[in-house]
Parts: sequence; structure tokens; C-alpha cells
Amino acid sequence: MEQRRQATAARLAELKIDALLVSSPPSVRYLTDYAGSNGLILVSRAGADFFTDPRYGLEASQKISCRVHVAKQALIAAAASLIKRKKLKKIGFESAWLRFEDYSRLKEDLPLGFSLHPVGRVLEQQRMVKSPSEIEQIRRSVALNSQAFSRILARTRPGASEQEIAARLDFEMRRLGAEKPAFETIVATGNRSALPHAHPTGRVLGVNELLLIDMGATLHGYSSDMTRMAFAGTPPKRVRDLYRAVLEAQLAAIGAVRPGATAGKVDSAARRVLQAHGLDREFVHSTGHGLGLEIHEPPRLGKRDKTRLEAGMAITIEPGAYLADFGGVRIEDTVLVTAHGCEVLTPTPKELVQI
Repeated sequence: MEQRRQATAARLAELKIDALLVSSPPSVRYLTDYAGSNGLILVSRAGADFFTDPRYGLEASQKISCRVHVAKQALIAAAASLIKRKKLKKIGFESAWLRFEDYSRLKEDLPLGFSLHPVGRVLEQQRMVKSPSEIEQIRRSVALNSQAFSRILARTRPGASEQEIAARLDFEMRRLGAEKPAFETIVATGNRSALPHAHPTGRVLGVNELLLIDMGATLHGYSSDMTRMAFAGTPPKRVRDLYRAVLEAQLAAIGAVRPGATAGKVDSAARRVLQAHGLDREFVHSTGHGLGLEIHEPPRLGKRDKTRLEAGMAITIEPGAYLADFGGVRIEDTVLVTAHGCEVLTPTPKELVQI
């Protein structure tokens, strides 16, 4: 954690600020390993100061290696007091995360001569390339997620509702040691599989219907993400053809992942395949996204994203094609960018499963 905080402090001169106030829970956890619901960290060249309330005081003092301040007032007020004492005149803040109420309070508490500067997603950029320990946590999260999927799919039959299947998946993830699902588990049956982010309902899986499951686990803060398809019965030619086209697109995108390739180039690899199958208009989202302490992190593997991939980035590859009133197919893996290409971390086989 100290090394991460030092790397953040090293960027202050470049950002033309004296300190950075970090309020986003994932970035606070990245810098401190704090997983509570109320924390701030102020990073300056002289070190880092962490603020929390008495509920987390004992835990923070035992676990966090930088200076810990247990505030009985609003954390933003405690931070303002320290900023004034240390005479840190130019304070950067995460514009996507600091609440307007807290921004207003901070601006009001700081006297003339002090200034606030939005710095955008500096920490998210720093978090894009994972350390070996982070990669190991993601591997473990991926393995747990796949194990939960395999156990529940083996017991899934027509007649089960989307909500029932989702609940079983969530329970199995927790039973295997996950803190929680990484996002609301998506289970979509029949023509509802054409909804990319379908919320599970009471609809039951019928015979001769598609089943889409998109799930992820959070383990020690780190996320995994996977989508797999099943069919209740013998899939007809239209289903097989749709599945084959999406699988071909997914494999093409994985083949394009390497250091130096842009995120947009990976997206294009998937789109070219689906266009050749006449399905490009049915692909309505990006090819993937980064993941780590959040389920969606930079880079976004979209058409116009010029971010160059680097070894150590963890991303998803998840093209799909969605046909209204028929159904959709999406195939998704968690993938690690390596020095010479990539490694697919997801161990679950990708064939269309018959149940």
C-alpha cells in the first residue's frame, strides 16, 4: 500500500497540486486496503492521512499503515482542518466522486488562498495495470466464479425461474467464500436473453429456450466477470449459427489482445466478424471493459477508445448479438494482458451447453 501511495504522491507535481483528496471507495481501498463505508485519504508529498469515523477506528488503526484520524465530525471537515494546519494550498479532488455537498463544505472551510482542483480519473488510470498480488486475487475470483457456475448449472432444469437461478448462483458464490456478487447477477431466459442487462424475473425457463447467465464474484475486493449460454433441449440451426458467429467474434477479439494494441482495435476485431455474419447492428455494446476493485474500470474496449493495452491489465472480452423476439447470445471471459499477448483466465468451457 505504501508503494501505491508513493506512486500517487509522485504525480502531484505533474498535476500541479500540493495534495490529492481521494474519496472514491475503490481508490481508498486501493491505497489503504480499507473496505468500510466511510473513509477519505489525503495524499501529499509528506505522506498520507486517512480519515474515518469511530465505527471503524479500531480496525483502521490496526490495519492501515499511514496516519489514521478518527473524526467525530464530518470527514470532509476533519480533512479541511488538516489541510489548513499543513498549509497545503492547492488540493486536487476526484471530480467524478466528490459529492457536491462535500465540495461545497470543503470550499467553505478553506480560507482565501487555498484552492480546489478537479483531477479527473487519476487513480483509475493508476489502477489499470495490476500488480502480481492483484492479478492473483483476480485469478482466485475468476476460479471461484466459474466453480459456482458449474455447480448450479448442473442442477438447472426447465421450470426454474430466472430469480431462482440467480439466487442459487449468488448463494453458491458466497458459500465458496465470495464477499458478494460483483454485480447483480443476470439470468435471462428465452427471448429475454435479447436484453443485454436483463434483471432476473419470475419467468421460468421453458423447453427449447436459451438461457443466458452473466455473473461475477467479489473476492478480497477484486472482481471477476463471465457470461455463458445454455439451451434447454436440442438447439436448432438458428441458435447454433448465432452462437457460432458470436464465438468466432469473441475469439477474434481475444486474438487481438496484446501490449500496444488499442482498446478500439480489439473492439473492431469482434465487430468485423459479426458484420461478416450480418449481425453488426445486433451488437449494441462495447466489446469489454477493465475490471479489478470495480467491475467496470478503464479501459473501455469500445470503437473510439485509443487506450493502448499494457501487460498487467485485466479486461473482459464479451461480444454479443441480440435479436428481438428471438433471443441473444453473449460469450464473456476475463482476460489478462501479458508481455507477449494475453491469457484467458476463465476456465469454464465455451461450448453451448445443453440442459
